[in-house]
Amino acid sequence: QVQLVESGGGLVQAGGSLRLSCAASGRVFSTMGMGWYRQVPGKQRELVAAVASGGSPVYVDSVKGRFTISRDNRKNTVNLQMNSLKPEDTAVYYCNYGGPLGGSWGQGTQVTVSS
Repeated sequence: QVQLVESGGGLVQAGGSLRLSCAASGRVFSTMGMGWYRQVPGKQRELVAAVASGGSPVYVDSVKGRFTISRDNRKNTVNLQMNSLKPEDTAVYYCNYGGPLGGSWGQGTQVTVSS
């Protein structure tokens, strides 16, 4: 079992930046993918960005060029640098280890972008 703890959410004005961090503990393998998802009330949770060991990061189209995911396998952390934030980025952001089906999830951190 893997435990994930997120930090770094908050309130920011449009155009601003936030950095989300996620620390994994337990049976963590660098070969497993890690990523960030987000969810707004009434909608399905969606992939924001993910990275697998040795692979290129993938991003949802709406954040390409604005968000950057990075992973440190030594520290078992994954970060999401979010720049040029827009009100539509407002959501609860969840860290994921091992994919959305059967993987582990963090508790979520709220990101609110005001216009």
